Amino acid sequence: MAINYVRFQKDKQIDWAKFAEGKVYPLGLGDMDTRKFLEFSKTESANIGSKSYKLSEVSLLSPISSPCQIICQGANYKQHLIESGLDPDDKSYNLFFTKSDASLTSPVGEVIRPKHVKLLDYEIELGLVFGKSIDSYTEVNSQNISEYVAAIFMANDVSARDIQLPQLQWYKGKSYRTFLPAGPVLAVLEPGDFEILNSLELTLLVNDRVRQHDTISNLVFKPEETITELSSFCNILPGDVLLTGTPSGCALRAPGKMLQKIAGLLSERKKWELFVKGQSKRSQYLQPGDVIHSFIRTADRRIDLGDQFLKVVQGL
Repeated sequence: MAINYVRFQKDKQIDWAKFAEGKVYPLGLGDMDTRKFLEFSKTESANIGSKSYKLSEVSLLSPISSPCQIICQGANYKQHLIESGLDPDDKSYNLFFTKSDASLTSPVGEVIRPKHVKLLDYEIELGLVFGKSIDSYTEVNSQNISEYVAAIFMANDVSARDIQLPQLQWYKGKSYRTFLPAGPVLAVLEPGDFEILNSLELTLLVNDRVRQHDTISNLVFKPEETITELSSFCNILPGDVLLTGTPSGCALRAPGKMLQKIAGLLSERKKWELFVKGQSKRSQYLQPGDVIHSFIRTADRRIDLGDQFLKVVQGL
């Protein structure tokens, strides 16, 4: 069964802890990075002592530390493909992009909307943490995936759509500071846990209203084939992460096919001006004061990645 850990701060000191039955049991490791912590979790038995804290007594931090490589998959759920204006039957490729590790932030706190951004969007995702280096083509399957993926966590791939799309800058539009809330739980997996990953349910609410809900079973490109493909063009180190895509329900909606045809006749500048103007009418985009609550878990709680609570604030 997966073992849950959290990274936290208390009295200006950072530590790792085992998380069980709603309590935080410090391990006395100090501010150890994710890569070293994964090594520790393999060789040491993290026995919990008598000292513990309530969640309300500590500040939860991202269990993913920098520096690390953050690889992402785009449009990896069928319904999200459709709402992105793509035909699921025509998409035969795995879409990859990256985020800056400067975007990493705590799972409980604030998401800052930069002052020049108007179309701020949310994307709940399951994150995989690599536990083994890959520096050549590697065939990953259900039998050996546990050799390469050490842990999982929850992520929110926050995106500035008016930067990402009109400027064709996915990296910048998805990498502003606080644009990757991660955690709270780092679930270190055992081989048998991979069999139940498909049962994980992802749910994201904005102001207590469900915006996204789906299960990992609906991924278009599964982790095994994705990591196999990644190995053909990307070197991976322990502590690097893969975000596996977001379900439908984002604020972004692709214009209808007729509007897309008309836009094709316009200049690039005019086309994107109309895009931003049209998207600005959608009330689903995040506004200062909005509260995002998200969680990923199986129905029986055998795997539970905790809860994120985030408030959107306006940047200066």
